[in-house]
Amino acid sequence: MPESRVDRSQLIPQESESESGFDALISLWDLDLKLVDSSKKFKEHVGLGSRTGITLRQAYPALAKPALAAIVQLVIDTGQPRTIRLDASMPKKCDLLLFYIRTGLLVIEIDGADAKKKTSSEDGERARLIHQATHDVLTGLPNRRQFSAELEKLLPASGEAGPALMQLDLDDFKPVNDTLGHGAGDVILQLAAERIKKTLGRNGTVYRLAGDEFAIIQVGSQQLFEAERLADALVAEFKKPFVVNGISLFVGVSIGVAVAPRDGNEGEQLMKAADVALYAAKKEGRRRARTFDPSMLVVVEQRELLRRSLRVALQHDEFFIEYQPLVEPPFTVVGFEALIRWRHPTLGIIPPAAFIPMAEADGLMSEIGQWMFEEACREALTWPVNYSLAVNLSPAEFLTPGFTDRVSQTLDVVGFPAERVELEITEGVLLERTINNLDTLNTLNVLGIQISLDDFGTEYSSLSYLKNFPFDNIKIDRYFIRDLLQDKKSQTIVRSVITLAHGLDMRVTAEGVETAQQAAWLQGEGCDRLQGYFLSPPLDVDRLHDFIKQRARVHPAVTFDEVEARP
Repeated sequence: MPESRVDRSQLIPQESESESGFDALISLWDLDLKLVDSSKKFKEHVGLGSRTGITLRQAYPALAKPALAAIVQLVIDTGQPRTIRLDASMPKKCDLLLFYIRTGLLVIEIDGADAKKKTSSEDGERARLIHQATHDVLTGLPNRRQFSAELEKLLPASGEAGPALMQLDLDDFKPVNDTLGHGAGDVILQLAAERIKKTLGRNGTVYRLAGDEFAIIQVGSQQLFEAERLADALVAEFKKPFVVNGISLFVGVSIGVAVAPRDGNEGEQLMKAADVALYAAKKEGRRRARTFDPSMLVVVEQRELLRRSLRVALQHDEFFIEYQPLVEPPFTVVGFEALIRWRHPTLGIIPPAAFIPMAEADGLMSEIGQWMFEEACREALTWPVNYSLAVNLSPAEFLTPGFTDRVSQTLDVVGFPAERVELEITEGVLLERTINNLDTLNTLNVLGIQISLDDFGTEYSSLSYLKNFPFDNIKIDRYFIRDLLQDKKSQTIVRSVITLAHGLDMRVTAEGVETAQQAAWLQGEGCDRLQGYFLSPPLDVDRLHDFIKQRARVHPAVTFDEVEARP
């Protein structure tokens, strides 16, 4: 009997029929429609004792007809169960219930006689429950249970021709759910499953593990070459748009590839290797495939080291704050933006982009953000009274229950005026719990705190935010400032944002100002505030105090050209 690629104990009863009362014709076939396993009654029915290598068409000749053969293939291709009524070529009427089970076909023959109705109903219910337990309801793909069973059965692999495992994550899937709703997200998942199956063909099996996570198992020779070729083909396929309700949506895929026994010969080892390769693909920009390499473990181990260190960084006083000036043209300092930094005891300065996502994922951002806000307010008490303090808020911190109460209490404890505080949020914050967000922003507004929309133009840039949320300031992202003098499109966008903000009675701050020419252009267009290395890099506390003293001696009407000319 051919080797089975399924867990037979889940599908074909192993106990005797007299003990279980089970009396049905159940058979399991591989993708070539050769018999893999069957119930005792089926073996007796086809006289299997004297026959080997039996095919589905030999057991049920009627299935050779093109129309019925097409139904069989449809079950394999779509994973959707079907019922076939057989009467012309059989001694008596019967129904065949067909179910796709991972890489094979489960067939249950139901007798058409009235005496068998009760048994047939039970058999059909059993088959339905088997299918539900082993398949994802939304996509019809085999689920994590089947994935784990298959991987366990294939490993450890002997020799060099072990299975290849691919871990797949959809890129930019969350914005679809956030902007168009979960219904559209479900459609994307279904379309993605079909796209993967179509690209995969019969070269392996795709599973839906959870959410937007999929996995593929390939078996055969030259697995590394075949797996990498398939991964590249999938990445290319996912560069094509998905069309949902007439809207073209671009959802890419990142893939990590691992091959047994080279990258691991146990399920957990191989899954870890594929996951490490997937992390490398995402870190390199997403929408790409990467094959596991032992050097990738260094990056993962460093990430885990950072994660462990981050949990105790606050207690060990490893965080500090730098302050970058906010300048009103022609060159008047009006405040500073507080920027958190982490001085790791062995790795040195860790940039916020490396540790903020970790802190958010591990639920540490609220505590870290609270420390930063209080520390910055205490420092700002030493500044001239006309200087404002801008503080960035992460989405995780902003969405924490009781956030506005903590802000109010901190200001009361420190004694810092709310009118001098500007809280910066990104558009990503606004995609979550819209009603609560509006309440939070209105409460902060009542307290007298200024609200700034950070990184405007790089995320969703929905004009409804500007209409419905009480912003005081819009910050134009440095992406549009970098090539401002050479790119007409950037000039048009920046000019339009300035006009739009002023029409809505909001100020505009340009980030990433690196040259006097950029500063002069922005001043000429009426930009309210500037920020960037041309004006000043972020300053630690000691240099900050020197900067403030120096600014007190500089005439506020100094021009950008004069600043650039200074030694």
